[in-house]
Amino acid sequence: MTRTASTASPPAPAAGPGRTGKRPSRHRARAGSPWRGRPLRKLTPWLFLLAPLALLITFTYVPVGNMIYYSFTDWDGVSPDRDYVGAENYTEIFTRPELLRVFAVSFYYLAASVVQIVIALYFAAVLSFDLRFRNLFKGILFFPYLINGVAIGFVFLYFFQDGGTLDSVLSWFGAGTDHAWLGSPESANTSMAGVSVWRFTGLNFVLFLGAIQSIPGELYEAAQLDGAGRWKQFRHIIAPSIRPVLSLSVILAVSGSLSVFEIPYIMTGGATETSTFVIQTVKYAFQFNKTGLASACAVVLLAIILLITWIQRRLVPDEKVDLV
Repeated sequence: MTRTASTASPPAPAAGPGRTGKRPSRHRARAGSPWRGRPLRKLTPWLFLLAPLALLITFTYVPVGNMIYYSFTDWDGVSPDRDYVGAENYTEIFTRPELLRVFAVSFYYLAASVVQIVIALYFAAVLSFDLRFRNLFKGILFFPYLINGVAIGFVFLYFFQDGGTLDSVLSWFGAGTDHAWLGSPESANTSMAGVSVWRFTGLNFVLFLGAIQSIPGELYEAAQLDGAGRWKQFRHIIAPSIRPVLSLSVILAVSGSLSVFEIPYIMTGGATETSTFVIQTVKYAFQFNKTGLASACAVVLLAIILLITWIQRRLVPDEKVDLV
């Protein structure tokens, strides 16, 4: 009796993943999860920016908007009544010579800003090289910027007064001590501009030093191999690399010279023709109760600073510096 060969077909292979009804749904769920999380990913950066934007709008843009609104009113800062006067405050600003004369005082501080930038750039370039006690000199240069402006005003008020520290030091060298340093407009403005040089040189020094230290050291080594001295290294390596920082320092110098307040207010209170535009604005707001006019002065000052900054950026645009 012969046995017949089995004609049964081999068993079907087990269904692989993705061939059953359950597995595709799982894969579709995984593939669909990034789609469902995409709106949340787009929203996440705005959630992080929500708090700083709220603070910026609340404490910057809203006060600026209120200031612009007050500049078109005759508000005295106390009364709830705020009558709209149009451009009357701005007309008064540009038609009263004493309001525009205070801008002449800013030229003293602008000249002082040029001096402090030159001094800060010199020391930043010198102390960027390997010198003894350079960390000590860095601290000495930056220390005045850490002191409160009111304290500096009081210190130099006694420094420049008759028979004060400066007169005592000059008497050691036989110089006359009968000069009133804060008695005349030229002497007072020059003296206070010198104080600003002493105070703000450290800020520019730190900005320049940080920019110089970011230059790759290989450039200095290559320059030394080519026989370049310190001056050529400064001219061809340091100067091009710090151009953006130098532009920033110029903007800060111009805006700072127009908005000087602490030092002249503490030392002279604006007497002897040392009043700045900000001091005059504060007097209008808190002494003469002309908050509307003071707001207009603040708007004018803001517009002048923005205009000068725009002109400076147009004349000296930032250029990408690629030294490597």
